[in-house]
Amino acid sequence: QVQLVESGGGLVQPGGSLRLSCAASGFTFSRYAMSWYRQAPGKERELVASITSDGGIRNYVDSVKGRFTISRANAKNTVYLQMNNLQPEDTAVYYCNTKSGSYNYWGQGTQVTVSS
Repeated sequence: QVQLVESGGGLVQPGGSLRLSCAASGFTFSRYAMSWYRQAPGKERELVASITSDGGIRNYVDSVKGRFTISRANAKNTVYLQMNNLQPEDTAVYYCNTKSGSYNYWGQGTQVTVSS
């Protein structure tokens, strides 16, 4: 079955960096677009970044443009989110996502906390 496992979260100071990883299995990874979402306490889940199956097109929510970079290594079945110049507003649980038809697949999430 499809499995997505996030890692790389943690506690970081404002201005710091983290790189999140999502290891995928159970499907032909290179054929699917991938996304990162996040959910902060009391807020709805938000699409942060997405990447096409070949990595050719990448999109970001305005609040992270210029700071975050989504990438993928298809040979490793892994998608990454490089997060630079982190701010307290970036504090959230970050989730890896892919879609097949109308069905959404989610990882378990990884906590990112940016201290004030």
